[in-house]
Amino acid sequence: MEKEPKDEHREEDVSEESINHLIEHRIPWLLVGLLGGLFATLIVSKYEEILASDVRLAFFIPIIVYLSDAVGTQTETIYVRALSNSSKKISFARYILKESLVGMGLGLISGTILGIFATYWLKSSVIGLTIGLTMLINLTLAPVLAVVIPNLLYKRHMDPALGAGPVATIIQDLISLLVYFLIASVFLL
Repeated sequence: MEKEPKDEHREEDVSEESINHLIEHRIPWLLVGLLGGLFATLIVSKYEEILASDVRLAFFIPIIVYLSDAVGTQTETIYVRALSNSSKKISFARYILKESLVGMGLGLISGTILGIFATYWLKSSVIGLTIGLTMLINLTLAPVLAVVIPNLLYKRHMDPALGAGPVATIIQDLISLLVYFLIASVFLL
């Protein structure tokens, strides 16, 4: 029995592929993430003055990055699944607009909750406003990246399930940090 040729968009079957093959296909994407993580470290270091002006800003970095990634990952997972269902035609512009509105709604809800929490916990309406606005912007942008990156990989005949996650995650992390520190710069310096 002849093996059928591999479709470049076909999902990898982890139960059939060798460990070396799986590592070989995943490591380039993870190295992109590693380099991006180093870049994120440099971004944070460039905003040392802001962090020094109010170290309490550092308390919120994990949740800002996490929620932005989580919204992006949800959107990306659903989009990659839709791409793999070739019987459905997806309107890219409509899909991205709808997901951005979902992200905006999620950003409004989580930004309000976190902003109120920060205001009362730290007794700082400026930090509360900074956190709330950051969440609104980041969660509105996250779905855009989560759809654009797998779409670009798919169009280049690369498996979006392998590359989109690490690439979108690190880009989202960088954007989340930049948005946070830029907003903090406006309000706190």
